[in-house]
Amino acid sequence: MIHIKKFVKYAINEDNGRGDLFYDIAPEGKFTSRIISKSDGVLAGVKYAEILAQTEKIKIEFLKKDGERIYKGDVLATLEGRASKLLSSERTFLNMLQHASGIATMASRFVKKLENYDVVLLDTRKTRPHLRDFEKYASRIGGAINHRLGLDDCLMLKDTHLRTIVDLKEFIKKARKRISWVTKIEIECETFEQVEKAMEAGADIIMCDNMDYAGIREVVAYRNENYPHILLEASGNINLDTIQEYASTGVDAVSSGSIIHQATWLDFSMRVD
Repeated sequence: MIHIKKFVKYAINEDNGRGDLFYDIAPEGKFTSRIISKSDGVLAGVKYAEILAQTEKIKIEFLKKDGERIYKGDVLATLEGRASKLLSSERTFLNMLQHASGIATMASRFVKKLENYDVVLLDTRKTRPHLRDFEKYASRIGGAINHRLGLDDCLMLKDTHLRTIVDLKEFIKKARKRISWVTKIEIECETFEQVEKAMEAGADIIMCDNMDYAGIREVVAYRNENYPHILLEASGNINLDTIQEYASTGVDAVSSGSIIHQATWLDFSMRVD
C-alpha cells in the first residue's frame, strides 16, 4: 500500500507542477462527476484510483470492480468533491484507469486463448521505467501471473550471462550457497544441446527461448523422461496468434512481453454533472 501512495503522490505532483492555475479561481462548493467507459474491455486501476481519491479528499464510489468486464457507455464510478480537486485530478484518474485497463484487457485476451490448456500465462520485465508495480498489477487483474518482479526474486541466466560463465555446473553450485534456499534458478536455452547441459547442471526452470514448436516438444519429452521436476517455460514471439500452438507443446508456462508493451489504453472520460 505504501508504494501505491507514493506512486499516486508523484502522479499528482507531476501533473500539477507549481500548481493548477484553475485551483484558486475555481467555484466554491461541492460538485459531482462520473467516469464513463467509451470502450469494451476489463477494468483495472480501481485500487490506485481509490488511493488518489483518498489523497485528494474526493468521495468516490466504483460501480465496477477490478477484473470486471466493462462495455461502452458503462458508468464506472461516481465522484464528489470540490471543483478544484475534481478537475485537477481528472487526468490522473483517467490515465491510471485507462492504462491499467488496457493491460488487463490484453492479458484477458491471452487468458481466453488458454482456456483449454493446462499452462500458466506469465508476463515479463518488459515494463516502462518506474511503472513495473503498476503494470504488473494490471497484468494480474487481467488473469496473467507475474514472472520476475525484479532481478532479486529469481536467478535467471540468459544468453548474455552464459557467455561470462566457463563452468555452468560449478557456477550453479556456487550460486546455491549464495542465494536464498527457496529461490529458483532459471536458464535460458535456444538449442536442445543447451537444454541438456542446463538440466544436467541443476537448473530448476528451463526457458525455451525462440525455439520452434518441434524443438520445444523434443525438450518436453526429454524433460519428462529424465528430469520431471524441472519446469519448462516457452518464450519469444508469443502473441495472440501463436500462443495456443506453444501451449500445446506440453510446457508448464508461456510468457509474453506483449501482454504489457503491446496493450492499448481503453478510452474513458470524466463528466461533471
